[in-house]
Amino acid sequence: MKITSRAACRVDLAGGTLDIWPLYLYHKNSVTVNFAVDRYTSCVLQTRKDRRIILRSRDLGLQEEYENFDALCAARKHKLPLPAWVLKFFRPETGLEVETHSEAPAGAGISGSSSLIISLCSALNRLTERRYSIEKIREIAQNVESQIIRVPTGCQDYYPAMYGGVSVIELRPDGLHRRAIDVDLDDLNQRIVLAYTGEPRNSGINNWEVTKAYIDGDTGVHRNFERIASIAYGMKEAIEKRNWAEVGRLLREEWSHRKKNAPGITTPLIDRLVEVTRRAGAKGAKVCGAGGGGCVFFLVEPGAKERVSSLIAAEGAEVLEAKVAPHGVRVKVLPDGAKRTR
Repeated sequence: MKITSRAACRVDLAGGTLDIWPLYLYHKNSVTVNFAVDRYTSCVLQTRKDRRIILRSRDLGLQEEYENFDALCAARKHKLPLPAWVLKFFRPETGLEVETHSEAPAGAGISGSSSLIISLCSALNRLTERRYSIEKIREIAQNVESQIIRVPTGCQDYYPAMYGGVSVIELRPDGLHRRAIDVDLDDLNQRIVLAYTGEPRNSGINNWEVTKAYIDGDTGVHRNFERIASIAYGMKEAIEKRNWAEVGRLLREEWSHRKKNAPGITTPLIDRLVEVTRRAGAKGAKVCGAGGGGCVFFLVEPGAKERVSSLIAAEGAEVLEAKVAPHGVRVKVLPDGAKRTR
């Protein structure tokens, strides 16, 4: 049996870090807003006649092999921990080759790891016939990623991979509620520029340290999250109303606020990009993810995409072709020996 899956990465617009339990419970109308971007992760599962487990990453150029599943579980370290930990959860009863690939550059901050876990979990859900719902897969993916990185993880990064499109995730005491925001994707795609500034030299804001400071009663951190929550709710309303001027203003406010409260989130290159593109039609910009490098999202005026992209390239950053990915994770079961399809 051969199974393929593919899922999109994401661009976060507002509400980052607020999505870590239990922080969102302490703020009224807590939401996070993001969209799926057509930079994809994928995996191919191929069952084997023997019991060997072979893990392979095309983008990292790494491979590791285990005599059987018990040997994988007994290993103290893994070259490819992400597929190894997902396999530990699903416990396949057959030998297996797992090949993964990610179109997200190193340290891009567009949730390549979260997207890849959704791809892997979805494919293994089909292989093992567990029949988990997509929301249960999100819960599994989030918990497995936390096992790998050894700190709490937020919820928002998985939803673009699950559903595609533009989303608001409402963070409520009765659980997480994802809702699609109806946006003209052709219009939005004309307003998107995504630049890769290089792999981060530092991790920017450390979510665990921030979470611990919050729980310990740091009033400055609490005020920071109040502002994050307010900006995110305003972003949701602005996008719902297609008020792109307000979306741009909120992006600028979010970026200004986050720079002050997260040392290391910006770099000289990022600062230059934000400044030079502002004069060419960029209405707002923000770093994706933790910052310190990685990707920067620019919201631009219609017709300004080419000008903004040229300036970004002239400053030495890489402009990534990017559009909103309209669909969530897709899984295909192929006849044995069939060619893989994209």
